[in-house]
Amino acid sequence: MFENTRAFGSFSVNDVPAAKRFYGQTLGLQVTEMDGMLQIGTGGDGQTMVYQKPDHAPASFTVLNFPVDNINQAVDQLSERGVRFERYEGFDMDEKGIAHDGGVHIAWFKDPAGNILSVLQEQ
Repeated sequence: MFENTRAFGSFSVNDVPAAKRFYGQTLGLQVTEMDGMLQIGTGGDGQTMVYQKPDHAPASFTVLNFPVDNINQAVDQLSERGVRFERYEGFDMDEKGIAHDGGVHIAWFKDPAGNILSVLQEQ
């Protein structure tokens, strides 16, 4: 039924202009605004829709994961751009905030609306 659709994800924020700056300038993604909503290009044909919600509550789970070839380099570059990495109990995390559990290295951070994002590198 849906095997040929171009499905996409979406999540809310409390401030579209702040989200546009963060995703476009801080993360360097292609961001377009249309009818007060953002379309974030995530590579290839991938798109994520971001919309403003007056009673926005940040997601308590990861809404976007960014696979990278070198997580240490990605964390360093994001840190230089002002991104702060989260620390979570129960994970073996290094001084940069990178969890080294299982077959994936992952570091979590938040957007201006408090939504959780990550960079990850498969071993």
